[in-house]
Amino acid sequence: MNDITPLMTHFCRCMLVLGSLWFHPSQAADIHIPKASGSIVIDADLSEPAWQQATAVEIVYDTWPAENTPAPVKTTAYVMEDGEFFYISFIAEDPDPTQIRAFYRDRDKIWDDDNVGLKLDTYNDSKLAYQFFINPFGVQADAIENEITKSESDAWDGIWHSAGKVTATGYQVEVAIPLRMLNFNDRLASQKWKLELLRFYPRDVRHRISSNKIERANPCWICQMSDATGFAGAKQSNHFTLVPSVVMGASQQRDVAANSKGDWQTENNLEPSLDVKWGITPDISFNATLNPDFSQVEADEAQVSVNDTFALFFDEKRTFFLDNADYFSSPLDLVYTRNVSSPDAGVKLTGRHEQQSFAFFAANDKTTTFIVPGNISSDIAFLDQKSENAVLRYRNDLTPELSVGWISTLRQSDDYHNFVHGLDAKYQWNDQNRLIAQVLHSDSEYPAALSAQLGGEAALRASADRINDGSQYLDYQHENRDWSWYSRYQAMGENFRADMGYQPQTDFTKQTHGATYQWFSDSPWWNRLQLWSDWDITHNTDGELLEKEAEMEVQLWGAAQSYGFVGLTKRDRVGSRLDDGRLIVDGNSQLFTEHTFSAGAEMQPYSGVFLGFEGETGKKLDFRNNRLGDGLELAPELKWNVDAHMQIQARHIYRTLDADSAEVFTANLTDLRLSYQFSVRSFLRLALIYSDIEQNPLNNTGEVTERSKTLGSQLLYSYKLNPQTLFFAGYSDNAFSDDEVQDLTRAERSVFMKFSYAWML
Repeated sequence: MNDITPLMTHFCRCMLVLGSLWFHPSQAADIHIPKASGSIVIDADLSEPAWQQATAVEIVYDTWPAENTPAPVKTTAYVMEDGEFFYISFIAEDPDPTQIRAFYRDRDKIWDDDNVGLKLDTYNDSKLAYQFFINPFGVQADAIENEITKSESDAWDGIWHSAGKVTATGYQVEVAIPLRMLNFNDRLASQKWKLELLRFYPRDVRHRISSNKIERANPCWICQMSDATGFAGAKQSNHFTLVPSVVMGASQQRDVAANSKGDWQTENNLEPSLDVKWGITPDISFNATLNPDFSQVEADEAQVSVNDTFALFFDEKRTFFLDNADYFSSPLDLVYTRNVSSPDAGVKLTGRHEQQSFAFFAANDKTTTFIVPGNISSDIAFLDQKSENAVLRYRNDLTPELSVGWISTLRQSDDYHNFVHGLDAKYQWNDQNRLIAQVLHSDSEYPAALSAQLGGEAALRASADRINDGSQYLDYQHENRDWSWYSRYQAMGENFRADMGYQPQTDFTKQTHGATYQWFSDSPWWNRLQLWSDWDITHNTDGELLEKEAEMEVQLWGAAQSYGFVGLTKRDRVGSRLDDGRLIVDGNSQLFTEHTFSAGAEMQPYSGVFLGFEGETGKKLDFRNNRLGDGLELAPELKWNVDAHMQIQARHIYRTLDADSAEVFTANLTDLRLSYQFSVRSFLRLALIYSDIEQNPLNNTGEVTERSKTLGSQLLYSYKLNPQTLFFAGYSDNAFSDDEVQDLTRAERSVFMKFSYAWML
C-alpha cells in the first residue's frame, strides 16, 4: 500500500487541474407563493374561490428526452399557502384523454403512469429535496432526493393529501402538504425555497416536463430549480405522533422426512407495540419503538445464489429503519439494517442545524447476525446472543463546495463486538467535478467457538487473534453533458470488519477507471446512445492478484419507451483455494479467464404493458469445482395491468452451467405476483415464489443435493388510510422437496393480522 500513496497523491493533483473549468448555469425564474384565505377541500375540484388567489406557473420545458424544447402538452400549476398547508393544483391537458396511462396502485408505484408533482428544497442549499408526485387517480408517491449521494429513496412516507380525476380535456390534481411535515428554518421572517413543478407524460417516450430548464452540462438538477419565496411567518409545530399497533397471528412448523410428516407445532402470537414520533424542534426529530412488529409485509424479491461466493443483498422494508435513512448514508455502505433482525426496542434521533446534520439510532436484537467477509468468499455468522446496536452519523457542509462527516457503528454482545469509526469528505469545486474520500478503522472480537460454525475462508477469518484494521476509499467523478469519467481506489485491511454494514469483501485493494460517452438525437426511433467502458484490478493486501476485469457496454434508448444494451466482459479471477487452510493466493489457487457476452432489452409498447429481458452467456468460473464452464443465464420479465385495478407481474431466472461436456447445475426461479387494487387505499396481493435447482452428482466434487425445490406463497390484504394508519391481514406458507422428500411438502405456514392508528397531537 505504501507504493500506492505517491501515485494517489499525483492522481489527486491531476484531477484538481483537469477539473478547473467552471460552468455557470442559467438562472431559473423566481416563483412567488401567495398567502391565501378561504377553505379548500382536497377533492380535485378546483372551483373554490381560494384558487383565484394562487400563482399560476406554466410547465413548459421538455427536459428529457428532449433538451429544454417546448412541451408537447399544456400543463399549468397553481401554488399558494395558508400558514398551515402548501397547496398545489395541476391542470394537465391532453390531446387524447383516452391515452392517459393511469392505474390504481399501492403508494410509490406510479412511476410508469402519467403523473404530476413537485420537488422542494426547503433549505435552499441544493443538498436534499422532497419529492411529491400524484397520478390522475390521486395515488401518491413521495421520496427524498440526496444530491450528495446522487440517490433517490422512496422509503420516506409523508402524510399529505391529494386527489385526482380524469376530465374531458385531460386530468387535474389537487394537493395539500402540511407545513408541519417539512423541515425548514422557521426562525426566518419568510422562506426562500427551491421548487420545481413537473409532469411526466409517457407515450412513445416518457417526457419529463418541467417549470424550469435543466442544463445537462450541470449534473446537479436540484441546483437548477427555481427559487420560491413566501411563507411569511411560517412556523412548525413540535408535532407529536403516537402510533399504537396490535399484531396477532399463529404460525405452525413441522419436521418433514422422507416417509413421514411430523405433527404441526403451533405458536400463537398477540403483541401490542408502540411507535412514537416527536418533532422536538422544526429541525430535530425523535423516533422510538417499543416491542416493534418488524414483520415483512411484502415478500423479498427472489434471487438465485447458486455459484455465488458472496452474501446476497436484500432491501430494507421496515418503517423504523427507513424513516430518515438518508441521514445515515456515507460513501461506503456501513449501515445495512437488515443485520438487526428482531429488536425489542429502538430509538432514533435525526436533525440538522444550519449546515450541520446528525443522526443516531440504537436498537437491541434478540439474536446476532453478521457477515464474515473474505477476499474470495464470505459467510453468514449467527450467535444465539442478544446484542446492542448503534449508529452515529454527523455531517458538516463547511462551504457550498466542501462537506465533511463522521460515522460510528457499534455492535456488541456477550463475547463479540465490532466498532467502526471513520471520517469522510466530499469536495465539489465546480458543477462537473467532485472528489469523495473516506477513511475507517474497525476493532472487533469474535467468540472463540465461532470458527467451528463456519467453513473455508470464513473460518480462518473468524479465528484471527487480532481483528482490527483500516479502510480507505477515494473516488473522483467528472460529469459533463456528453461524457463522464471516474477513477476510484478502495483498500480494506485484512482484519477490517464493518458488521453493521453490507461489506462482504475484505483484505483487498482495488482501483477502477471508467468512462461514458453519450449521443442525443431528435429521431422518432432513438433519443440517446451511450457507450460505457470500465477497467478494474484487485489484489489482496499482500499484493497477490485476485481479479482483473475489462467491460464495455453499448446502451440505446428509443421508441415505445424502449431500452436495450449489449456488453462484453473479460475477467481474470482466481478460483477457490487449493488448500483452504491457508489464506495465501499465489501458489494456492488457479487463475481463470472468463469471457462473457450480455444483452438485454425492455419496452412498454402499450399502456400498462412492460416487457423486459436480460441474458448472459460465455465462459464462467465453476467456483465449487475450480474450473471453467459454459454458462448461460436468461431473465425475462412481464408486468401487465389487465385493467385499472388488476396487475400481473412475472419474473423468471434460468441459470445453467456445463463443464467437461456435462451439466454442473441448472437453476430455475419464478417470482409471480398478482394484485388487485380496490381503491387508492386497499389492495389484495398474492405472491408465489418457486425455485427448482438440479445439480449433477457425477460432475460435482463432494456431496450435492441432486434436486431441490421450494415454493413460498403469501396472500395479503391491506387497507391504508395513510402510511401509518393501516390494517393488513394475510397468510403465508413454505414448502420444499429434495432427494429424500420427493414431493413438495409444506413445512411452515402462518396467518397474521396487524392494525395501527396514528394520532397526530
